Amino acid sequence: MNHTFSIWLVLLAALVAANLPFLNDRWLAVVARPAPKTLGIRLVELLLLYLLVGALGLALEQSAGQIAPQGWEFYATTGALFLTLAFPGFVYRYLFKRRG
Repeated sequence: MNHTFSIWLVLLAALVAANLPFLNDRWLAVVARPAPKTLGIRLVELLLLYLLVGALGLALEQSAGQIAPQGWEFYATTGALFLTLAFPGFVYRYLFKRRG
């Protein structure tokens, strides 16, 4: 697998994972809940999915060669990117007015 494909794969996974908590009422899109999810539960789920996408990126980096050490700046930047990618799902869930 070449590096360009790995980068696009992680970005696509991040886009899907960032919007997943806002597009359904199931826990991690698998386990049905008796009541709708609150914003707090969605944010916890968002954090868990951020860690899973990070693990995917780490695994792809390990398969490509040596893992580069990262500082807090890397995690602050990727966290901000993940929140930015989650914006369309948040808007759809909380700001978009549905008719009916």
